[in-house]
Amino acid sequence: MILDQAREALMIESQAIAEMAARLDQRFEQAVKILLGCTGRVALSGIGKSGAIARKIASTLASTGTPALFLPPVEAMHGDLGMITEEDVVILLSNSGESREVLDLLPFLKRRGCRIIAFTGQADSTLALEADITLDTGVRREACALNLAPTASTACQLAMGDALAVTLMRARGFTEEDWLTYHPAGALGRRLLLRVEDIMHGTDENPTVSETDTVRKALELMTTGAVRGMVNVVDASGKLTGFLTDGDIRVRLVKSKPNENLADRRVGEIMTRDPTVVHRRTLAAEALKILQNETFDNLPVVDEDGRAVGVLDIQDLVEAGII
Repeated sequence: MILDQAREALMIESQAIAEMAARLDQRFEQAVKILLGCTGRVALSGIGKSGAIARKIASTLASTGTPALFLPPVEAMHGDLGMITEEDVVILLSNSGESREVLDLLPFLKRRGCRIIAFTGQADSTLALEADITLDTGVRREACALNLAPTASTACQLAMGDALAVTLMRARGFTEEDWLTYHPAGALGRRLLLRVEDIMHGTDENPTVSETDTVRKALELMTTGAVRGMVNVVDASGKLTGFLTDGDIRVRLVKSKPNENLADRRVGEIMTRDPTVVHRRTLAAEALKILQNETFDNLPVVDEDGRAVGVLDIQDLVEAGII
C-alpha cells in the first residue's frame, strides 16, 4: 500500500514533467535569448514553495555560468528592490499567477525597466498577462491525495529551471574549467582540480631499480619500500624504461623451469617494456579512467622528459576522494 502510494506520486510528477516538455514552444527559446542577452543578473522570486524552488534555480544558474540571485518578495518590498537594476532579468514563480506578494513586485520592476519571465500554471492569470514571457508550468493535478499541496507543480517549476540552466550552459560553451571556477571545493572540485602529482607516491617514495639489478633487489624494494608491489625501471638518466610488479614475478615464476633461480635474474629480462604511463600533470580523474580501462591497479608517473617521477596507485585515488 505504502509503495503503491509512493509510486503513484512519482508517476504523477513524472507525467506532469513529460506533458510540460511536450508543450514547450518558441516562448522557451525567447526566454533563453533574453537570458543570454542579460548584461546584469537574473533575479528569481516566489513565495512559499515556489520561493523555495526559485532559490534552488538561482543557485543552479549561478553555478553554471549565469549570474543569479534569489530575491524574497517580502524583503524586496522593504528595501531589497535596490538590488535590481534595469540591466537585470527577473523570473517570477507562482503556480496560480495570483500570489499577492509576487504581483506586488510587478509595478516596481516594470518601472525599473526589467524584463520579466513568469513560471505559472495559469495562462490567463495576472502574472502571465503582465510578464514579457510566460513559461507554462501547469499540471492537471498535484501528487497530493487532496490535490492541494504543491508537489507536481513545484516539480515542474524545478524542471523548467533546470531546462533553462542546461540550455544556457550549452549556449555559453560552459566547460569543465568553468565548472571548477565555481566549484573549487568538495568532490566535484577534487575531480576537476587534483592532478596526479598532487596525490602520487613520488620523491623519496618513488621505487626505482635499473635493468641490471636483480629480481631479488626489486622484490626487497617492493616488500620494504613505501610503495608495495611495484617498481619503476629506469636508465642512468632516470628515464623510464620499464615497469615491474610482484604479479609479473609470480607469472614468470609459474612459467620458470625447474631449478631456475629467478631471484638472480636481471630485472630487464622480465619487466614490462613500454608500459602504460601517466603524466604527472594529468588530472587525477583522467588517470582513473586509464586505470579502469586498462584494469590496472597502479601506473608509473613520468615528467615532460620521460623520467620516472613516481607511482600512482588506485588507493591514492580512493584516499583523495576521486573514487
